[in-house]
Parts: sequence; C-alpha cells; structure tokens
Amino acid sequence: MPCDLGVSNLFHLQEACRVMKDVGMKPRTYRVTATVKNIRGTCPIYKPGDRMVFEGFYLQPHQPSPVCIHALSAMNTLLSPFLHGVGADELGMGSGPDIGYLQCPDPGPHYTSGGTVTFELKRMRLEPRKPKP
Repeated sequence: MPCDLGVSNLFHLQEACRVMKDVGMKPRTYRVTATVKNIRGTCPIYKPGDRMVFEGFYLQPHQPSPVCIHALSAMNTLLSPFLHGVGADELGMGSGPDIGYLQCPDPGPHYTSGGTVTFELKRMRLEPRKPKP
C-alpha cells in the first residue's frame, strides 16, 4: 500500500485548522530573530550582533546580515517547531519558552580554520494575518 505523506499531512493540517476554527482558536504566528551572541574562533560571515529574521514560516527577504547555509541548516530542525509554537525549553535549547540557543556545526580552532557561532533565538508572537481576498 503506497504512502503519500504529502496528502496525509495536508489532510491532518486541514482538519486541525477546521477544529481550531470550530472552537474559535487562531493559529499561532511568530517572529524569531536569530542574533549572533559569540564566536569561538573566526567566522568569515558573522560578527557578534548580526541577525537573521524569520516570520511566520519564512526567512524574511532583505536580511540585515548574510544568511550562512551551514548555520541555517543547523537551526532548521529546531527552528520549525519553535516557529510553530513549541517552546525552547521543550525543545531543549533554552530554559524558558521564548529564548533558545543554537550553534553552527563548525568546530572551530584546533579542528578547522573557522569558528563556532552561537545564536540566540528570540521569539515574539504576532497577530494572525488576515486572508487575502
């Protein structure tokens, strides 16, 4: 029996949205700002204070800092549930629900010529967007 995860997930998402609508709940929407807190070694892309902004489920265009594919891929598995409303403390990346910490995969000095960048991810709840007509 073939398994079509796309159709199955779409059905469950539609059903969850219907149930939320029936009980008057609104889907959660968040903005997450990933700010460089520190760098062990040397990073050719980031410096402390640089940031990336995610809103809803999208990386916002015209980022204030470049987006490193290695850092983004390291964040991806935890960033998605964080944007969907799962707390940083539940994900094991922070001690509270709205601030978490992740780092890029470069091990830095003694192993590579690069550096390990630690990001602080701060989450802020947004009002749901109105559907386009």
